[in-house]
Amino acid sequence: MPRGLKETSSLITISASATETAPGTFTSEKVDLQLNPLDNEVFIVYGIDIDTQAPSLITGATTLSTASISTVARTSVGGISNNNVMAAARIETQDSGVTAVTNQYASDSAPSTQLEYLSVIATNDFYINILGSAANLTSRFAAVRLFGVRARADSSIYAALVQSELLSA
Repeated sequence: MPRGLKETSSLITISASATETAPGTFTSEKVDLQLNPLDNEVFIVYGIDIDTQAPSLITGATTLSTASISTVARTSVGGISNNNVMAAARIETQDSGVTAVTNQYASDSAPSTQLEYLSVIATNDFYINILGSAANLTSRFAAVRLFGVRARADSSIYAALVQSELLSA
């Protein structure tokens, strides 16, 4: 448990999903954690799973699906190089007409380490971001699952966490 935080719940699993509004259109879906800011409540993320729909297989084309989970609203999917992105996934398919190759990258599939936690969400929500290439035949879909606990922070730590999260946008 991070210093200055006290768990107030047992392990919670939160599942949510997002679908592009149209193929090749960035879409962001807000997921409300229903935290109580008056009690300095935060959500400590211990694990994340992202299931991104594979892109369409189109002869002679490269198609892709990307998804991320962020602590603030974004205007692009972004990646783990962005401070406000907790996890990201990308599936790319290349079809030459003779052979097809699919590559999948996901930050959530990295080997487990001795990290105490992955992230602390101090604001009341997180976002699922999804974008596929315009060549996809249908809108892409991403499902996510967050594993974590509710916790209470002392006032100074809560203020620092909220400010850090909001300034990372």
